[in-house]
Amino acid sequence: MLRLIARIYWAFSRWTLVTEPAPARPTVVLGAPHTSNWDFVLMLGIAWRLKMRFRWLGKESLFRGWRGPIMRAIGGIPVDRSNPAGVVDALVSRIRNGDVFGLVVTPEGTRGGVAHWKSGFYRIAREAGLPVTLGYVDRTTMTTGLGPTLSLTGNVGADMDAIRAFYADKSGMRPALRVEPRLREEDDPRPAASA
Repeated sequence: MLRLIARIYWAFSRWTLVTEPAPARPTVVLGAPHTSNWDFVLMLGIAWRLKMRFRWLGKESLFRGWRGPIMRAIGGIPVDRSNPAGVVDALVSRIRNGDVFGLVVTPEGTRGGVAHWKSGFYRIAREAGLPVTLGYVDRTTMTTGLGPTLSLTGNVGADMDAIRAFYADKSGMRPALRVEPRLREEDDPRPAASA
């Protein structure tokens, strides 16, 4: 049913799906630049069209009341923002215990107003041994989809240089809110607990 919804969506959408094939193994999928709530709709459409089994992280308030069962049914995992390190540890534990899924993460963590991406996606990928797939939204070309899948080396600067190179010409839904892909750890190499 979800794939049918996705086919109908892409048939009538102003956006064009331009994508590499879905990864054949579990991966952390970056949804960037994250500049609008519509990014989420596009990422769902991409995942459903490519038949990906995925989960995504969302703030706890999205899971309150009647929305909770719906958000969980479409792959949502509530995030306690007061304990971001706990979220990373819980996800890594699930993956190590054999739960197989792609994890969609918006590394900015918000739709603008931040100087750095949050490092949770990097920690999850490194600790769980997962590659990172670069999902994108580009309003300038009205295209969206999945880019390359990268294996992280542990050299944060070099890994982020590769990520920055891919996103250099991607504007997001609202280009004025785009955040340069940069982790705080690149400016301050001390270990961080932020997710």
